Amino acid sequence: VQLQASGGGLVQAGGSLRLSCAVSGFASASSSVAWFRQAPGKEREGLSCIRSFTSGPTYADSVKGRFTTSRDSAKNTMYLQMNSLKPEDTAVYYCAGRFTRLLTYMCLDPSSYDYWGQGTQVTVSS
Repeated sequence: VQLQASGGGLVQAGGSLRLSCAVSGFASASSSVAWFRQAPGKEREGLSCIRSFTSGPTYADSVKGRFTTSRDSAKNTMYLQMNSLKPEDTAVYYCAGRFTRLLTYMCLDPSSYDYWGQGTQVTVSS
């Protein structure tokens, strides 16, 4: 089981970035995957999740309308398209996975996930 996030970097406010997460070992159609972020001194925050291959994504209010998550099962990759970035989006971004299909209310809770990628830094300058 492995998750590896990539695609972070430095971007100006209003810009866009697309993060990728290479996911291996989560071929089950009922597996759940998600994106989280953690800024210095803050708790890890759930951003988006996909509860199974047939589920649509769930988003946190803080990113709804700006971020889009997708999952390409053929490529074993999950994406996070981030648009209209703000300085407060600066954080380390992580992808996470779990073998079972989570209930919606659990999907953005970091304690629901068993496997984590190493994180990728996103810095948004003003």
